[in-house]
Amino acid sequence: MSAPLARALGAASLALGLACGAPPPLDLSGPIADWPVHGGDAGGLRWAPLTQIRRENVHALQVAWEYRHGDISDGSGATTRTSFNATPIVVDGTLYFCTGLNRVIALDPETGAERWSFDPELRNRRLKGPYPLTCRGVAYWRSPGVAGDGTCTRRIFTGTIDAELIALDAATGRPCPGFGEQGRVALREGVGAAEPWEYYTTSPPLVVGNAVVVGALVADNLRADAPSGVVRAFDARSGARLWAFDPVPPGWTGTRTTAAGWTLGTANVWSILSADPERNLVFVPTGNAAPDYFGGNRQGLDHFASSVVALDAHSGRVVWRFQTVHHDLWDYDVGSQPVLFELDLHGRRVPALAQATKMGHVFLLDRTTGEPLFPVEERPVPQSDVPGETTSPTQPFPTHPPPLHPAELRPEDAWGFSFWDRRRCAEKIAALRSEGVFTPPSLRGSIQYPGPAGGANWGSVAIDPVAGILYVNQSRVPALVQLVPRAEFERLDPDSVTYPEELYPMAGTPYGLRRGPLLSPFGAPCNPPPWGTLTAVDLAAGRVVWESTLGTTRDQAPFPIWWILGRKGSPNLGGSIATAGGLVFVGATTDKFLRGFDAASGEEIWRHRLPYTANATPATYRLRAESRQYVVVAAGGHGWSEPGDALVAFALPEAR
Repeated sequence: MSAPLARALGAASLALGLACGAPPPLDLSGPIADWPVHGGDAGGLRWAPLTQIRRENVHALQVAWEYRHGDISDGSGATTRTSFNATPIVVDGTLYFCTGLNRVIALDPETGAERWSFDPELRNRRLKGPYPLTCRGVAYWRSPGVAGDGTCTRRIFTGTIDAELIALDAATGRPCPGFGEQGRVALREGVGAAEPWEYYTTSPPLVVGNAVVVGALVADNLRADAPSGVVRAFDARSGARLWAFDPVPPGWTGTRTTAAGWTLGTANVWSILSADPERNLVFVPTGNAAPDYFGGNRQGLDHFASSVVALDAHSGRVVWRFQTVHHDLWDYDVGSQPVLFELDLHGRRVPALAQATKMGHVFLLDRTTGEPLFPVEERPVPQSDVPGETTSPTQPFPTHPPPLHPAELRPEDAWGFSFWDRRRCAEKIAALRSEGVFTPPSLRGSIQYPGPAGGANWGSVAIDPVAGILYVNQSRVPALVQLVPRAEFERLDPDSVTYPEELYPMAGTPYGLRRGPLLSPFGAPCNPPPWGTLTAVDLAAGRVVWESTLGTTRDQAPFPIWWILGRKGSPNLGGSIATAGGLVFVGATTDKFLRGFDAASGEEIWRHRLPYTANATPATYRLRAESRQYVVVAAGGHGWSEPGDALVAFALPEAR
């Protein structure tokens, strides 16, 4: 029997079975796999070899269980607004995740039944600033060479909004008494004076060997002497500090140092780290030197900013760095996790790294040296006209693949629901500096496109290592950025500015900042849709295989407007995963759906309505030969949607 005929007969049998009310048969012959790390593995591939859920049967996927953790705040009370963005890990037969209030919870992965819950009893539940309370995940460590399951031989590590690193017994959820002070290590000490909302951990720690590596969020655009962006590694057993990476240029002689000897205003590492244990390397994606939109007095601290940096996992020594933006003035920090894969290049397998950026650029690097695997061109870019600022004359542009996001926005590109609001958008664009992706901030006002959220963000990319295909979801929403002279900025009334427009003081510089999305009078982006995309890239060929619209305006625009608009895409935060079943699963959008795409064609072939938006990266696992494959996602909202607390797991129906 030919393969096409066999597939056709199989599809017909499946359809007949569904028509008769019987669930499709479960394939119990395929592989099993857990999801032990935030990105699926230490290199962040976000790929699973599982085949039970396939493009042929994904339409039968249904909710297997749902867990509500209850940690919700809309910001109106004594707690800052929460968001639930965690990607669970599944290891040793247990699912672990964290909530926006930093509770860590262990569940049975196949039933959703709670096994234990740990509450760190946060001191800082009420934080200033635009950020919701977030925890993107936890990390797992097992003591090497130790048999059995003694106390704290298996540990869960989590970072908190109180800027603490906590070690928990994976079996019970109790703090490990031999780690730091009763299971806790303070992270704010030594980074400089910092208010609670200026410095804390949001992304999962990275475990490599017996080291636990952490960075931290440093609040953007508050002041030039922001807390240090130091990255530290701690002993997984004792909590003792093993090393610290202070991201200052070699030979730097500036004066912005803390009592611990680290440097104020340096690029921080707030997003997800990755590791190559075989080569003893840790890869850190860095943020901006402070502040983001004026660099006239950074004292050379841009050297490690907006870069991917490889560190020696034993010592923290810099092995190499690759800078994606020179003298970054756009908040184009590297928010995406560096993703490790093997690339077939001229007949040989090369250990590679894919670094996605907010600009829609994907840089493919040799992960042992940091050298580009394909040409990266330094191209001239627009220059600043702001007194006191110096702009880099060129910026790096990848050629393989070429940029994946539109690079400019002109008045004739303006979009609107009607002729009237399209004309208003065209007038706005014409009144601002708009000279392409690296248009510098200005006193007149500049268009930033892509906006500061991307392009790609902390959801990073998924890579199918067998097919050699990269999948990346991106936002396409421009921003208006304006520098305001200090005296004028001090006269502005913060209460007169309403979200999503923002004011930032950038203390210690001659300017404050006014920033917000570039929207029509009706609240839609002024650029043409789609406003969200999912793109597949052939890594060897460097070409786009397909690009699909991701998301709709449902849950943002009222009915029937979202229905009339159809598939226009939406801004998105969160990532995708790919499976050997030929599927790409992604939430991330401003509408309340988890979607499944055909990995070969880009067609959306499944979606399920969720209780809240799923601004998180899913996970998938199948733990036993006789069990089902599950896809699980956190549905908990973000700044643009209502907060929530649902962890939802999907599986194919069991045979009756």
